[in-house]
Amino acid sequence: MNLKNKNLFWNIVLVLFLASVAAGIYGASKSIDYIWRWERLPQYVVYSGFDEIRAPIDGTASINGNTVKITPPGDRATPAEVKAGKGLVISDGDTVFEGDVIAKHKFYRMGPLLSGLLVTLEISIYSIFFAIIIGVMTGLARISKNPFLKKLSVFYIEIIRGTPLLVQIFIFYFFIGTVFNLERMTAGVAALSVFTGAYIAEIVRAGIQSVHKGQMEAARSLGMSYPKAMVLVILPQAFRRTLPPMAGQFISLIKDSSLVSVISITDLTKAGREVVASTFSPFEVWFTVAALYLVLTSALSYLVQRLEKRMSAMDR
Repeated sequence: MNLKNKNLFWNIVLVLFLASVAAGIYGASKSIDYIWRWERLPQYVVYSGFDEIRAPIDGTASINGNTVKITPPGDRATPAEVKAGKGLVISDGDTVFEGDVIAKHKFYRMGPLLSGLLVTLEISIYSIFFAIIIGVMTGLARISKNPFLKKLSVFYIEIIRGTPLLVQIFIFYFFIGTVFNLERMTAGVAALSVFTGAYIAEIVRAGIQSVHKGQMEAARSLGMSYPKAMVLVILPQAFRRTLPPMAGQFISLIKDSSLVSVISITDLTKAGREVVASTFSPFEVWFTVAALYLVLTSALSYLVQRLEKRMSAMDR
């Protein structure tokens, strides 16, 4: 069997395996008399409706482009003009009464799941930004010769990595948030940033220490100061080496952001719970929520892979 046929065989095996898993899930749901209602889900992602424009007075309608002029009966009555735009449901010369619909405009708006997805994305972006700052600064302090900075960074890393994120979120929200009057969004971002920053610090430390010491010595011999050599010579090389584990940490942050729902932030997870409560379709909702999280993490993974390939091409 050549390589092409072998790959085809295993691809077929994979498809059959996934199909059997799906069939198993479906069969298990049938054993508890669960009824699948996927048709309920789209309106909770994006829903549509009509904005109605109504006649302000009784009278006869005359249409001029996108404007409807309503002339009431009687010589002394004042006509009313309404900018109806497109979507007119009346004709020129029709008699209308106050409150009648004269135009309808269709709209599309975000449902709770899509709104929650955007909140999750916002939290993740802010948290990643601040986590990078915290992680790089702590990583540099971790390898510093200053005993105060080094021990302080070790203390921070051990405390954060040794306690659950959920507990830290509660501390940030109920204690620090109360003392400093922080909004729940700020408290959630702060907790995620501090938590992820501790892991990034260790990644940065390992990346810097993986660069040969001769690089720093060569930079210093050229007259560079230690900070300048670190920024221009060491950190760029360390960044290339730490990109894969850093990306993995960012993906974990996106998934961990679901925990901020416990402090009443309407992210994707909390939106999912609310939709389950209104539809009584937990299987469909949670599969959809999982798929939306997968979209975010897959997009980040793809961007990192593109960045890695671009950096590899630049090194050639």
